[in-house]
Amino acid sequence: MKTSLQDTAVLPPHAKNSPRRAAVASMAGGTLEYYDNYIYALAAALVFGKIFFPEAGGVATLAALATFAVSYVARPLGAVLLGHFGDRIGRKKVLVFILILMGTSTFLVGCLPGYAQIGVWAPTLLITLRILQGISVGGETAAATVLTIEVSPEGRRGFFTSWAPNGIVAGFVLATLVFVPISALPEAQLLSWGWRIPFFLSAFVTIAGFVIRAKLTEPEAFVEAQAEHALVKVPVVEVFRSHWGAIIRVTFCSLAFAIDTVIKVFALSFATSVYDIPRSTMLWVLIVSHICALVTQPLLAALSDRVGRKPVFIAGNLGCAVMIFAYFAAIQSGNVPLLFLTGFLSVSFAYAAINATYPSFFAEMFNLKVRQTGMALGLQIGLIAAGFAPTIYTALTAGNPTDWLPVAVISAVISLLAVAGALTAKETSKIPLDQLGSPISNQAQPTPIRSGEQS
Repeated sequence: MKTSLQDTAVLPPHAKNSPRRAAVASMAGGTLEYYDNYIYALAAALVFGKIFFPEAGGVATLAALATFAVSYVARPLGAVLLGHFGDRIGRKKVLVFILILMGTSTFLVGCLPGYAQIGVWAPTLLITLRILQGISVGGETAAATVLTIEVSPEGRRGFFTSWAPNGIVAGFVLATLVFVPISALPEAQLLSWGWRIPFFLSAFVTIAGFVIRAKLTEPEAFVEAQAEHALVKVPVVEVFRSHWGAIIRVTFCSLAFAIDTVIKVFALSFATSVYDIPRSTMLWVLIVSHICALVTQPLLAALSDRVGRKPVFIAGNLGCAVMIFAYFAAIQSGNVPLLFLTGFLSVSFAYAAINATYPSFFAEMFNLKVRQTGMALGLQIGLIAAGFAPTIYTALTAGNPTDWLPVAVISAVISLLAVAGALTAKETSKIPLDQLGSPISNQAQPTPIRSGEQS
């Protein structure tokens, strides 16, 4: 007997997530999760070299940026672990755990003594906490996206899932706004206690995020699959067996995020340390461009619902490949209006097109039983390049700190590799939810659960 998943017999009405509730929870949780992630990135670019690596001398900033990159190595581990439990026991439970893990790790970073107090233990503990942050972030976007996409109406999955990356952008804006007055403190106060304030504030945002996510329920499609024993025991094994092509494709497409860390981390450090542009100026360039992206991203995601994921995602990468040259040229010129203009075009349009479409684009490559694991794993493997980009680029410019051209060229090449990955993908924006992610081979696989059927 077949019944629609909209039948109230599946779940009581009060237990259902509306697309709007799921999108709001994704954005709110993402804001809080990435506030924590980005205050670390900003602190690594601006102060951590002097606090935790004073013995490193001229390469202190490089060492600090390397700790930022460490979390990207831990992210695939988080993707496997958290994706496994998300595909086995539920999306909501994992989302709540992710938030607690990130909030606790971030608060403890603010408690750490510096190198002057405990020597080598200071950077060791910092790296340990950064790894825990990486595990948390490794599952965040996939878990939030999958929960949202599985309750979104046909033809609007792109729009509703775009609020997860909107949360990431909002988290960056919040973190940067907190750092603007902190970075303006006299250096002695900044290095002694000022840098700790953003980390301590994470306790408040973690509590708020917990309250929001605790009210969510599991998507009906997942609950039905669980009831019918249609889930797989080891999602990571299944996803590599039946969706290995999608894993590779998402990995290549995820190289696009290297542009994000170049703009937010490397260019920030580069502009303030090499060209002596005031920290506050660069932070405001980032704040304004990302606030604008909060508006453009949902619009671009809605466009992808109409014209397809691939055209919007590819256009964004091509735009980034061009605009990265303009952004660095603006930094070199020291022209503040030009900095704001190129930052706006780079972040609010080119990168926003990538950020708005990747959640639906990536999640739609996998079917329900491996969706969270598959998206998280492919995304986080590709993001390793993004994590190490600031460190690699800092090393590349060590001989001639003013020469940004190699950085721009490599960034453009990475964007083109992401384009190549996207070109191999199917267009999925019009495919029904229960038909998404057809495996490579159907041999010896469990029957996939269909969102519109129930035995």
